[in-house]
Amino acid sequence: MASEKALNQKKEEVKKLAEKMKEAKLILLTDYRGINVVDDTDLRRNLRNINAKCNVIKNNITRRALKEIGIEGLADETLEGPTAVIMANDDYLAASKEIYNFTKTHDFYKIKAGVVDGKVMTADEIITLAKLPSREDLLSMLAGALLANISKVAVALNEVRKQKEEAGEKVTVSVPAEEVKEEATPVAEAETPAETTEGTAE
Repeated sequence: MASEKALNQKKEEVKKLAEKMKEAKLILLTDYRGINVVDDTDLRRNLRNINAKCNVIKNNITRRALKEIGIEGLADETLEGPTAVIMANDDYLAASKEIYNFTKTHDFYKIKAGVVDGKVMTADEIITLAKLPSREDLLSMLAGALLANISKVAVALNEVRKQKEEAGEKVTVSVPAEEVKEEATPVAEAETPAETTEGTAE
């Protein structure tokens, strides 16, 4: 039978892990068999760069910690064999992509399941998530679409401006000079009697 000290130590481990899991946006459970020291070091460094961490934790501790934070629905085989627990507090998409890309070059490294914002997800669902465009890619695509639309609007406005300029030139040329002269003549004739009247009064 386990000693009281050992039981208390396990309880403390479960408590600490549960607290970390509460803060995590992403919890990934992966098969940890077959990974060498070099690959493991590279993976951990890449995860740290995106504010994620990888730890190899006993399945029993992980199972209890998940239960303590109310996460249920994981398949029993999920926590069998050596299991790595990856947790990300900021961007669940970046960490998912990092792990998925690692599995593509390491056949032995498998995603077992995951928890995203408190929701249990299967390995296939995690992989589907990892294949989505990143935030930076989406912003780049959006910027490209906006620039393309702005360019189209600019071309259309330029064509409208040209058409208006051409229409304005035609109107100006079509006004005959004789019509302007004829309109000015009645004004001159109206001034002549006024001058004659002044001469008579004197």
